[in-house]
Amino acid sequence: MQPPASSISDKIKYKRIILKLSGEVLRSSETGDPIDWATLKHICAQIKELHLLGVEVGIVIGGGNIFRGLSGQKKGIDRTTGDYMGMLATVINGLAFMECLEKMDVVTRVQSSIPMNQIAEPFILRRAIRHMERGRVVIFVAGTGNPFFSTDTAAALRANELGAEVIMKATKVDGVYDKDPNKYDDAVKYDKLSFVDAPKQRLSVLDSTAFSLCLDNNLPILVFNLQGDNTIMRAVMGENIGTLVS
Repeated sequence: MQPPASSISDKIKYKRIILKLSGEVLRSSETGDPIDWATLKHICAQIKELHLLGVEVGIVIGGGNIFRGLSGQKKGIDRTTGDYMGMLATVINGLAFMECLEKMDVVTRVQSSIPMNQIAEPFILRRAIRHMERGRVVIFVAGTGNPFFSTDTAAALRANELGAEVIMKATKVDGVYDKDPNKYDDAVKYDKLSFVDAPKQRLSVLDSTAFSLCLDNNLPILVFNLQGDNTIMRAVMGENIGTLVS
């Protein structure tokens, strides 16, 4: 028997979150298509569950499944131009999330760091907060609006501006390891890390700019595996999954 929603909501650890998703989590491993719609629906179904429980959700999505600025630089594209192309890729992903969530009866707003009034609101902090307070899922696209900054930095910036309680970085790996678990069988996973230990051990959590923003403002970062059942819900409930950096 399913417990009543009120009893579940009482156990929620984080009431306002920024969910950081890389574009790569949307790519189909079978066909190579930039957006795997089954994966998108799986993620959106979990976000809907949070929404129904009153969790205030902001989403920052990357664009690496479509275009990544650094990869463009290797092919001769100017870094600034490549980064703007990557920002536009995040808009495509953000609109896909909007479409999927709206069809699940979850009211959303897309806010862009680059003005594009016909398809998204401009990022306005007070408006974003108001949307979240009214139960709307806010999808932040176009990164910070500036080249040379990643969507990790955008997530850290938005989380601090909005007063989020945690950044949840959902990846294809189930936490932070002392070395690459895909290459080394003896890789050790950390359940918890301090802001001091992570850079000392040169562990990759967020990029250095984003990490510094979280460190300076004491904003926890939870790195966990997106794959599996109810992983986002379990993370919001405070279950011991992934790696918590605090």
